[in-house]
Amino acid sequence: MIRYLTSLLALCACASALAAQPATMRLDYLHSGNASEEHYAVERVVVEPLPWPGSMRQTIDNTNRGNNLVEVVDAKTGKLLYSRGFSTVFAEWRSTGEAARASRGFQESVRFPRPAQPVKVRILKRDDANRFVLAWSADVDPDAMDVVRKQPPAPVQPIGIRVNGPSEDKVDLLIVGDGYTKGEMKKFEAAARRLADHLFATSPFKERATDFNVWAIALPTTESGVSRPSTGAHKASPLGTRYDIFGSERYVLTTDNRALRELAQYAPYEFIEILVNNETYGGGGIFGQFSTAAADNDWANYLFVHEFGHHFAGLADEYYTSPVAYATGGERREPWEPNATALHDPARLKWRKFVKEGTPMPTPWPKAAYETASRAYQQERAALRAVNRPESEMSALFTRDLQQSTALFSADPHRHTVGAFEGANYEATGYYRPQMQCIMFDRSEQFCAVCADAISAIIDLYSRP
Repeated sequence: MIRYLTSLLALCACASALAAQPATMRLDYLHSGNASEEHYAVERVVVEPLPWPGSMRQTIDNTNRGNNLVEVVDAKTGKLLYSRGFSTVFAEWRSTGEAARASRGFQESVRFPRPAQPVKVRILKRDDANRFVLAWSADVDPDAMDVVRKQPPAPVQPIGIRVNGPSEDKVDLLIVGDGYTKGEMKKFEAAARRLADHLFATSPFKERATDFNVWAIALPTTESGVSRPSTGAHKASPLGTRYDIFGSERYVLTTDNRALRELAQYAPYEFIEILVNNETYGGGGIFGQFSTAAADNDWANYLFVHEFGHHFAGLADEYYTSPVAYATGGERREPWEPNATALHDPARLKWRKFVKEGTPMPTPWPKAAYETASRAYQQERAALRAVNRPESEMSALFTRDLQQSTALFSADPHRHTVGAFEGANYEATGYYRPQMQCIMFDRSEQFCAVCADAISAIIDLYSRP
């Protein structure tokens, strides 16, 4: 009871501080298509129950992150009122083999401070030259009769995990549970606290911990866990989060965007991480949308931080030997992600401010030896999954793999060098990462200097300058 009252007081204090903020508007829309075309359609416009949680002093996003950019523009004057970069589940699905054969639709949402006048909400996407171009535009009148202005009472109350000040001055992270029964709510809260503690023990989040508020919320389900179709496990969970997304056994996402947003709207948030009540290794992360992690896995700490890196800062995966559900394509275009490059012009490397003079480009590393060991590791991993061996055996394999790669790298003269190491973005050749090891490359415990800097830039965007 004391813990509940403390959380309630924290939420009330936060809501009180937000009283002068505009309302939060959400445009729900359908994004559909296939590998060669895409379409958008308005579903509804909603006024969420809580005021806008973000700073009204930093409404324009200049970080140049994401496959997409949302712009809210005054319909009469054309003035840009709000913008944020983001990516989508649709964009990932579009690179799968299924998208070449069939069309699918995905729910998506963009949120923004309620404007005082009609606006155009514009969705931009990157062209072949990495420039944002208009993909779709919708007229939104905040006073229109079909705007949903009244929401049902909150089905559950959020818990204040870390509350460091008014939401408008902080980054608000919401940890959402899926697959937890009513009797497992304390288990969910303990997992949320444990994983939040680990996040803020990891630099650069450690140094910026007071710039964050962390909340937790979960709707109880009738049975523990979420679906894992590849093993015949099908479970009804409030958010529909599941394994085997796009055919990848470890990829965990929800495609029920409405269920997620309708629950999350009862807490202040700008970022969401979903904890699934499972022990099987798995997770996922979409920039500006949400990330996921299996809370009971032995590697939950790593999963939570790694996937949050995708969602929070748009960091690319730096590994390339593990199979993934989507493809980058044959052409090596310069990625927008801050921690991967095609190195078309070494003299203009995007992270050159971190590179010491005289560092060779590309930067040598024991690539061949690493790949030989990794092939054996991947074969063993696939064999364990094929016969559904206990998760403890998979965890032990991950531990051996990390130990072997760390031992291989430890004696290399460029182990701590910032340069351009070939192998990144799911490709063995043609893409380069900043350092030999990073949380985005393997299951090590630190972000490289480039990833840490990219994270700090997003913290600066959302917290008071």
